[in-house]
Amino acid sequence: MSDSIDVRPLLAQGGADRSSAAGPASSSSPILDAYSQAVIDVAERLAPTVVNVSVWGRRRSPFEDPPNGNGSGVVIAPDGLVITNNHVVEGTRRVEVTFANGEQADAEVIGTDAASDLAVLRANANDLTVAEFGDSSELRVGQLVIAIGSPYGFHSTVTAGVVSALGRSMRGSAGRLIDNVIQTDAAINPGNSGGPLVTGRAAVVGINTAAIGRGAGIGFAIPVNDTTRRIISALISYGVYRRSFLGISGRERPLYAREARLLPREQRSAVELLEVTPGGPAYVAGLKEGDVIASFDGEAIEGMAALQGALSPERIGLDVDIEIVRRDRSLNVIVHLGEWPSE
Repeated sequence: MSDSIDVRPLLAQGGADRSSAAGPASSSSPILDAYSQAVIDVAERLAPTVVNVSVWGRRRSPFEDPPNGNGSGVVIAPDGLVITNNHVVEGTRRVEVTFANGEQADAEVIGTDAASDLAVLRANANDLTVAEFGDSSELRVGQLVIAIGSPYGFHSTVTAGVVSALGRSMRGSAGRLIDNVIQTDAAINPGNSGGPLVTGRAAVVGINTAAIGRGAGIGFAIPVNDTTRRIISALISYGVYRRSFLGISGRERPLYAREARLLPREQRSAVELLEVTPGGPAYVAGLKEGDVIASFDGEAIEGMAALQGALSPERIGLDVDIEIVRRDRSLNVIVHLGEWPSE
């Protein structure tokens, strides 16, 4: 999927004007106008789907207003289903959403998943405009993305930038590492957590979750892929998402030539272990930081999305054969998977 803007006709138009008094500035303005219009079009299409999420904490106070916290969310079903971040609604007593038209509605938290920092709300509303979801697996580094939020009651804050990295890890609010996140330089402002990260075609490819402060200009978003869709579906149906627990955090990286030669198949990338949870299944089986997971039960693992998909609820309590590369040799390790801890 390509979300680039074809600027060749604009360049040609600018080139014909080079002799004008405006000089190079006039030749670049149509390109900037086209970029601006693309961002405007996306923001206007998504604005009706983005909501403000106001929360009140567990502890009752004689002063009900203002709320204790704020975030954003995106509508995924016309009957009131909204996605936001788990950390936005965690530990709340009351949740209220405000729609683009200014209408407000109480909302119920129907499912949360701390491991992915996702939560699903059901707002007391109907006939809502729904966002279109894309596929984050088709994203490319350098691709235009737009972060949209509705923080603190302000209507649709919009920032634009590019995908600066894929498959990164970040530490969530509970201290756990969240794997396979999208890194972007589209600023994720305070209160934008839970809002959508979208492409130039207005398709939601991520749920904004955090920003690195102090002017670093880096934000993160939970990718929208097959695993995310399974999580959301389970949260809607059951309120929780059960997943197999391996007890690692990792990152996708290319295989070195000497590593690739150790494998019985052609494979370009795998998952390097950054952390191994003490006492977890991987730790008990002898996996170590720096090991590279190349396959899982016979299926090649080329990135964190594939590994997350393999850790399905059906594999809880099973023994799995994990092929790893450790320094200059390939090993097969049997790991007894647990269930992801609820706390």
